[in-house]
This record gives sequence, C-alpha cells and structure tokens, in this order.
Amino acid sequence: MIINEKTFEEVYNDYFEIICRFLNYYTHDYQEIEGVVQDVFVSLWENYEGKEIAYIKTFLYNSARNRMLNYLRDEDNHAAILEKWARIELEKNESVDCIDRELFYQLLQAAVESLPEKCREIFILGREERLSYKEIAQVKEISVKTVENQMGIALKKIREYITSRANESMLSILLSLNLFE
Repeated sequence: MIINEKTFEEVYNDYFEIICRFLNYYTHDYQEIEGVVQDVFVSLWENYEGKEIAYIKTFLYNSARNRMLNYLRDEDNHAAILEKWARIELEKNESVDCIDRELFYQLLQAAVESLPEKCREIFILGREERLSYKEIAQVKEISVKTVENQMGIALKKIREYITSRANESMLSILLSLNLFE
C-alpha cells in the first residue's frame, strides 16, 4: 500500500481504535495510549507519505508497541530519577534540621573570633561581605595570593576549632554537608 492522503485516512479510520485496544495490554492509561497511537500515525504521515508499506497492519502494531514500550521505559526512568532526587532532598533537609542552628552559629562565631586579626578580617570580607579575592586584595592592599593563603588558613583553623568542640552527631552532619569547602 502506498501512503497518500486517501490511504492514510482509510488506515487511520480502520486501525486507530484497534491499536488503542491492543496497547491497553501494556497500560490502562487511555490518554497515553491515544497519544502513542497519534504519534504512530503522525510518524506514518511524515516519514512514509508516498512510500509503499507492504504490511501496514504489522507496521502499525510494531510501531505502536515499540513506542509504548519506550514511553513506559522512559516513565519508569523518570519516576526512579524523581524518587532518588526526592529522597536526597529529604535527607538533606532532615540533616540540616538535626543541627541546633543556634549552637552551630555560636560555635562558628567563636571560631571566627579565634582567628588572628588580619586573617579574621580577610575571612569576614570574603564570607560575610561577599567580596571576591581580588576585591579583598585591593581593600587590604595585599596580593590576591596572600588573600588565597589567608582564606585557606582561616578555613583550616575554623574547621579545627569546630571539630574540636562539636559533638559527634553535629560533626558528622557538618562533614556530610561539606560546609568547609
């Protein structure tokens, strides 16, 4: 059969409902079934107009089955990815909620206050004032490399201060959140 406007209309009228019933074996979501069958007929029209298809019924059934299987596979993958993402987000939120935020803030403030004066000033400009290393270097009239070194020292000393004073459960949560990177 050569696919043209007339034969396409005949094939559509003859097979649309039959193929929908066939796909009902794969899923009972009629809206998705109709969407898949519509895609099959759109593909038939766009890709095979003017071409001959010897076994149109076999072609339509195979195309519909393959598209439905692809759809179901993609839906399963999408659901699995969405479930994994939701689980990770839930774990993150639960982890953050397990921390006594006020205690952590006090501990962090004490750690920052324990830094040497120039190191503390550079840390505050970078983390609290949100200045870039280049901007800090200009403000303090020092090199960018010195700023980098001082920030590294500050982070190391803060990490040591907190780890030496935090309880074990808070420490494991903080490390899992990568707050010191």
